[in-house]
Amino acid sequence: MSMRNTRDCLAAVIVSLAASALVVCEAGAEGGASPRLGTPATPDVVAAWGSTIFPDGRGLPAGRGSAKAGQAIYDEKCSSCHGPEGRGETAEELVGRDPPLDDPDAAQTVGAYWPYATTLFDYIRRAMPMDRPGSLSNDDVYALSAYLLSLNGVIAPDATLDAPALAAIRMPNRDGFVPIDVK
Repeated sequence: MSMRNTRDCLAAVIVSLAASALVVCEAGAEGGASPRLGTPATPDVVAAWGSTIFPDGRGLPAGRGSAKAGQAIYDEKCSSCHGPEGRGETAEELVGRDPPLDDPDAAQTVGAYWPYATTLFDYIRRAMPMDRPGSLSNDDVYALSAYLLSLNGVIAPDATLDAPALAAIRMPNRDGFVPIDVK
């Protein structure tokens, strides 16, 4: 299945789930029985999800991590879905630049597609690992970011990242997007 078909399928699933949630919410608002799904979010959980990390690094937390440390974390927590060294399994590939961005089935990997390294950090922190999103420490997320950026040839394999170093990275596709600055 091509990436485009996968995205279309994922979009359809998201729309379907959103519609289902709306029906459940409306049923609850009308005095119907609650479906008793999930648990209430604590103030700490809300605060963690509510932080915004901007392309220029505003909002990045304290912490640091090396690509070497990131490899150990990746092997333990990420490789079962993203494959050895980010090159496939059941989830999207994270490493590689072929086919190029002007191809309809372009590689949408970290090194080929993503315009900002800070976006990588933010995504890992919010959404990974899939079975326990938000469970990684800031140091773990810096280390994973360093490892993935090193695999994509964006930074050196012995690099260590913190907030200033991550924000200073110029991604290969930085100019491939129209910037929107929200200050």
